[in-house]
Amino acid sequence: MTIMKKRHIKLWLILVVAVVFSTIGTGFYKNLSADGAETYRGLKLLSDVIEFVEKTYVDDVDTKELIEKAIHGMVHSLDPHSSLLLPDALKDLQIDTQGKFTGIGIRITMRKGYVTVISPIVDTPAYKAGIEAGDKIVEVDGQPATELREAVKMIRGPKGTQVVITIIREGIKEPIDFTLTRDVIPIESVKSMVLKPGYGYIWITNFRDNTTEDLVKNLDQFESGNVPLKGLILDLRNNPGGLLNQAIMVSDLFIEKGTILSIKGRLKKNTKIFEAKPNLKKRNYPIIVLINGGSASASEIVAGALQDHKRALILGTTSFGKGSVQTVETLRDGYGIKLTIARYYTPNGRSIQAKGIEPDIVVKKGIVDTKETEDFENGLAKEKDLKNHLDATPDKNQKKQNETNTKDKRDDSEKPEPDSPELNDDHLELERLQSDNQVVHALDILLSYEIFKHIHP
Repeated sequence: MTIMKKRHIKLWLILVVAVVFSTIGTGFYKNLSADGAETYRGLKLLSDVIEFVEKTYVDDVDTKELIEKAIHGMVHSLDPHSSLLLPDALKDLQIDTQGKFTGIGIRITMRKGYVTVISPIVDTPAYKAGIEAGDKIVEVDGQPATELREAVKMIRGPKGTQVVITIIREGIKEPIDFTLTRDVIPIESVKSMVLKPGYGYIWITNFRDNTTEDLVKNLDQFESGNVPLKGLILDLRNNPGGLLNQAIMVSDLFIEKGTILSIKGRLKKNTKIFEAKPNLKKRNYPIIVLINGGSASASEIVAGALQDHKRALILGTTSFGKGSVQTVETLRDGYGIKLTIARYYTPNGRSIQAKGIEPDIVVKKGIVDTKETEDFENGLAKEKDLKNHLDATPDKNQKKQNETNTKDKRDDSEKPEPDSPELNDDHLELERLQSDNQVVHALDILLSYEIFKHIHP
């Protein structure tokens, strides 16, 4: 190994040390003589392994990539939601929670090997130019678009700059070029629609910086309508979560007093109780919250708080079961670390970790074929299916139990997203909601409640 390579490894080991120390926390310094020596012996072993791999492995290896994977493996072995964030991943996470990004305004996914447009976002450059759902993006600025993350990187850029998107469209033989000027694209996490006069439907896709503010605007529109709001359906299906403070603020809109959430961590600073505050505007109408196996984390906080306070009826299927809280810390050179710091508990003290929120009324997604319905429900991986998942409560034998319980379980920290066009489309359509059996069932309950209120024995 050359001197330069050795120096390179030492620089990377500094990053390893930073991650190790941040993971161990203040307890490390109290036991410096014992734990410190053990830690440095481990780092020396890591250095020896990297040196041996560089000198001996059959192919050339990238030292930087080796150490990134070593750090990620160390952190990710703690639980499925802790990980090292590479610079691009950290930027993506920051963009996802900020509520806006600079681009052309399309939602894309991988379908049959193509980067495919799910839908253009209304009033964005892509929408105005005529890009359509189902268009397949084959090139961006003349470069092949074969991977989703790489395509996103190429499409995004500074406001006012241009990008050329080449697509192929069904029914048209030749590829089509669109020259688009990038702009600031707001990310809407709240969408709404009136199902019947006096009955509103609100879909929260995830919890970003602006979620509570947008939710209040939608509620104000419903509440100031010609017909008073008699009932609300709050759709949290396939909502993967997001910002903790937004989940608390959304819950607080419908709860007047009492505990919304408590979190308990190993450190005192990560143990807190969040209390509801009286609202200037009282929202006393009945609420039904829709959940399914894709409802996780922040969406489970909202569902659990409203359920425990008897403020809403929960309908659907059991949620994902992610009852832990993560923090994101910035490291040197643009890296970040996402680390689990606490478990959270509903107002009644329930931990939903690896259990999920159980609905008051179970209604499975309506698919004509019964077997397909079962396959859909079974296809949603839950927190308990993830390798190395946390137990509901701290346990000295936790690691041993997790290793035993997860031998045959998926080594996958991501849950599969069901192919539900009505939940992925940027637009809400009344016709689609009217064919959604969970929405229809919820609306029937609200209508029945209004009728029974006026029945006198």
